[in-house]
Amino acid sequence: MEVGTKRGISKLKIAVVVAQDRNGQIVAQKAGNGRVKAEEIEAVIGDYIDPAALLCTDTATNYKKFALNKGIKHEAINISKEGYVKKGIYHLQHVNNFHKALKDWMDRFQGVATKYLDNYLYWFIFLQQNKKMPTDERMKGMLLSSCQKPNCIPVRYLREI
Repeated sequence: MEVGTKRGISKLKIAVVVAQDRNGQIVAQKAGNGRVKAEEIEAVIGDYIDPAALLCTDTATNYKKFALNKGIKHEAINISKEGYVKKGIYHLQHVNNFHKALKDWMDRFQGVATKYLDNYLYWFIFLQQNKKMPTDERMKGMLLSSCQKPNCIPVRYLREI
């Protein structure tokens, strides 16, 4: 069986943890293969979550364990029983829309090497957070932000190219 031919969650696919707050800040990073574990969620978003925050997720038990370990409040939404909105304010639509847009955007690349996946995720987050900006300004901002961190490339890597 080829990678990606199996539907749903499988060890053949890379798990990407996505978190978004009400201010539109997004964190998306690869976590591991198959079903994501509470420890992997902690590694990706643990440093970004305030102890007073409320985590809103689907009903997967790994999120419940993460919230317990972190000591934060947790609202699990069972879409099949409760619908898309719980208590009139808790929902997953922003993250679900991000997932759909990410999948559609990634299709154009016809597969991405796992070691570069985080770079593509950062690129997509930048595009999402600046989609209302005119294209020229967005390109300028992307180039400037890419120069903010020093990029060190070993000479041996350049020789391999």
